[in-house]
Amino acid sequence: MAESMKGLKRSHRCAEVTKADIGSTVTLMGWVQKSRNKGGIVFVDLRDRSGIMQVIFENGEIDQEVFEKAGKLRSEFVVAVVGRVEARSGAVNPNLPTGEIEVRARELRILSEAQTPPFPIEENSKTREEVRLKYRYLDLRRPDLQKNMILRSRVSTLVRQFLANEGFLEIETPTLIKSTPEGARDYLVPSRVHPGSFYALPQSPQIFKQLLMCSGYDRYFQLARCYRDEDLRADRQPEFTQIDMELSFVDVDDVIDVNERMLAFLFKEVLNVEVPLPIQRMTWQEAMDRFGSDKPDIRFGMELTDVSEVVKDCEFAVFKGALENGGSVRGINAKGQGAMPRKKIDKLVEFAKGYGAKGLAYIAIGQDGTVKSSFAKFMKEEEMTALIQAMKGENGDLLLFAADKTKLVWDVLGALRLELAKQMELLDKNEFKFVWITEFPLLEWSEEENRFAAMHHPFTMPMEEDLQYLDSDPGRVRAKAYDIVLNGNEIGGGSVRIFQDDIQEKMFEVLGFTKEEAYNRFGFLLDAFKYGVPPHAGLAYGLDRLVMLMAKEDSIRDVIAFPKVKDASCLMSEAPDVVDPKQLEELGIAVVEKKEQETEEKKDM
Repeated sequence: MAESMKGLKRSHRCAEVTKADIGSTVTLMGWVQKSRNKGGIVFVDLRDRSGIMQVIFENGEIDQEVFEKAGKLRSEFVVAVVGRVEARSGAVNPNLPTGEIEVRARELRILSEAQTPPFPIEENSKTREEVRLKYRYLDLRRPDLQKNMILRSRVSTLVRQFLANEGFLEIETPTLIKSTPEGARDYLVPSRVHPGSFYALPQSPQIFKQLLMCSGYDRYFQLARCYRDEDLRADRQPEFTQIDMELSFVDVDDVIDVNERMLAFLFKEVLNVEVPLPIQRMTWQEAMDRFGSDKPDIRFGMELTDVSEVVKDCEFAVFKGALENGGSVRGINAKGQGAMPRKKIDKLVEFAKGYGAKGLAYIAIGQDGTVKSSFAKFMKEEEMTALIQAMKGENGDLLLFAADKTKLVWDVLGALRLELAKQMELLDKNEFKFVWITEFPLLEWSEEENRFAAMHHPFTMPMEEDLQYLDSDPGRVRAKAYDIVLNGNEIGGGSVRIFQDDIQEKMFEVLGFTKEEAYNRFGFLLDAFKYGVPPHAGLAYGLDRLVMLMAKEDSIRDVIAFPKVKDASCLMSEAPDVVDPKQLEELGIAVVEKKEQETEEKKDM
């Protein structure tokens, strides 16, 4: 039977008690991690979010009733304990911050009993994630997840502190907004008051933060909840948190400066890691050429080498065909992997095919200098020697090549480079390598829509020297955009915004919007620009992803209190779910089953 806390007040969290408290009386409250009844003495490990304290109940020293109650304690009972802090009578536990002390109890109250949990509450749980997410409230009791949540809270607090000291104002923007679909799908919310009309949940506070600059607020930030109805991956969720900011009267260097100092502050305060400033910068073109990715992991080498010139006259049809079609031939050198078994190389070929490659060509150089290659018979000896030299191939190396359209080659080798780094154990989670990627293309061609689309968004400022190409060669125009990348993950991105009417109109024209369409979507922003708009720029971080890397986790689910799974559902609360027909009626909504689904189901039967 549960007892009351009445008359008791917690004096410390479990791991807040130290050797300095020896001899004093403390009141602790928490969960029973485990209980060991040794007959005349009961040992209890008491747990709360700070850690564990060993509590001792000794028969003869305390009331018989208290001792008998202690003997009934089971895992996850919630208890209050009053006792005296002593030096450990038994062996010291060097793995616990409280390992040199214990609390000798004199009073015990069982505040709540517990059933046996479906899995042990312990660090590095081996329980399947689906089970842990179903009982997330239990999973969140595990010390490693609690450390992650505490780290996340600390990061949020320090971000607020730093930006406030830099003159930023924290301002909330609406989460029920007008749908302006450009990019991912919006989550829509029906309006009861305006039948047939819908709000959208924001994919970002982009337009509102630009309006705040028009309103003269100068420096804004927000820890903003954002929503995207898109397919999920390990590092994506349908709802996520951005550290969002916008600044007036600034250019690229100003935004980069304040953010570099914020990152250095965060990593020093939270992890005691020094971030050397300034952070390296790399243009988008250089990143793609060297790493095959606009979010390069620079913790290791294995950079791409363009060998198009070296092989341009060879007779190997794969290389020849790629170059004739305007593509390129590039390779990576996996140092010391020349003895890789053929089966493993075949697996790498299959991996590359998953990224669109037709195959992979390879040269394996033995320790004795012997060469095995998938295409040697199509090459002259001097061509093969020149190719190995171009790749800086040495005895014991494995050289891998992709040949196709350059974008595809970048994608394939960029992904292969990371896969090999995992296999070769080159990725150290204790190393933090930042890089800014700058000068992105302003536009990318959408085959689906047969038009140019904004690589970031339609308010991104082109590089001034490239404005001349907006009409004649839009694909050549670079943007004043910048991403901050950490260990191969884009943790934040932003740009200088367009603030001149003529450039904004031209941008919409290039994107294929008529004036009318542009006004339908973004009219209130364009109207605001008529009344005096300052030059402005901004940046937004994915807080979840940043904390994931700081916590050295592999998935953002491990740093979000109540995450969703791949199909955007919550296993614990069973959202989304059907709603009462009366609610739908009030909204004027009818749920109609898709006929295509029925047809597909019949086919499957």
